[in-house]
Amino acid sequence: MFHDRASIRVVAGRGGDGALSFRREKFVPKGGPDGGDGGRGGDVVLVADPDLRDLSGFRTRTTHRAERGGSGGGNRRHGANGADVELAVPVGTQVWTPDEEELLADLASPGARTVLARGGEAGRGNARFASATRQTPRFAETGLPGEEAEVELRLKLMADAALVGLPNAGKSSLLRRISNATPKVAAYPFTTLQPVLGTVDAPGRDRQLTVADVPGLIEGASEGVGLGHEFLAHLERARLLVHVIDGSEGDGEERFRLIDRELELYGAGLEQRLQIVVLNKVDLVPEPPAFHLEDERILRVLHTSTATGAGIEELKASLFELCPEEPPPLPAAPPEELVDYLVYRPTPPPRRQYRVLKTERGFRVAGTPPADPEELEAALRAAGVRKGSEIEVGDEVLEWD
Repeated sequence: MFHDRASIRVVAGRGGDGALSFRREKFVPKGGPDGGDGGRGGDVVLVADPDLRDLSGFRTRTTHRAERGGSGGGNRRHGANGADVELAVPVGTQVWTPDEEELLADLASPGARTVLARGGEAGRGNARFASATRQTPRFAETGLPGEEAEVELRLKLMADAALVGLPNAGKSSLLRRISNATPKVAAYPFTTLQPVLGTVDAPGRDRQLTVADVPGLIEGASEGVGLGHEFLAHLERARLLVHVIDGSEGDGEERFRLIDRELELYGAGLEQRLQIVVLNKVDLVPEPPAFHLEDERILRVLHTSTATGAGIEELKASLFELCPEEPPPLPAAPPEELVDYLVYRPTPPPRRQYRVLKTERGFRVAGTPPADPEELEAALRAAGVRKGSEIEVGDEVLEWD
């Protein structure tokens, strides 16, 4: 089953703790501090994969966690950085806030990447705190937690052209004829229940087009009537619309106006998209049906029959002739300078006003402790506090129970 939406929770890795260590060698019984830093926590990253077609892989697993950074060690050994988690999504996936009011990222090209949650900073070992006035620091920092987020993934298909029209107009049969797709075909409405993509090859040319077939639209589709409301978003990225009309019914202009009104009510620029009008099923009428509607968006009117093959090659040639070429590739540049997708990062959370330091007897809270005692308790638990640990908060020394 095709899935174009998914809700996921991502948790970046916590930073590794710095080490509290001193040199202890045979002839150096009281060596200086040599605790190394921890490793940074892993990130959670989305990557656009051109081989994926939908978001069904996120239906069973909704929480994704990156690896924690390793703890530092003696002799100034640094902990390993936590491994990143890369989540592959189809090209055209958008990332929204859970309320779907803010767009966070739009992965509109193959290989596009965006970081959903960044790993926590690593804690510094006690060797980093040694100075001329503090030669034996007996504390080290614990790592900070990674970012957490809940996001909504929405897929908008990346198609060069999209077939639109009323149910049972013959869109699926046309897609079978012109491409490698094999959608279900039957003589009743709403045979297509989910979008289908097909690839059209140009004879003798090194070019391909991707054509999408979406469920048939009916009056009121822009307001959620029928199946069209769920899939109108998949038309937004198509550069050309192929408006398929059942030519055997004899009221092509009225059928065109009905669907065109739904596209206008939906918005997103669909009412301005260039179109090819295809009068299908002409084998069922003695004479090719007429279409007298004048509209500057209509580039061509064609007559086809999927039963006899009439007009199919002309339709394929028209697709390659009238579908706008893809924009030229970006010039070679370092990856960090390429901007091939939109990213709207929200304002990062305020930086912590305190750090949890690891001491020889327990932990010390440096800086301004949080006003919420539950937040401080959670921070200490994450740092590894145990029963009997000594906790220093300002001038107070407490025992953890």
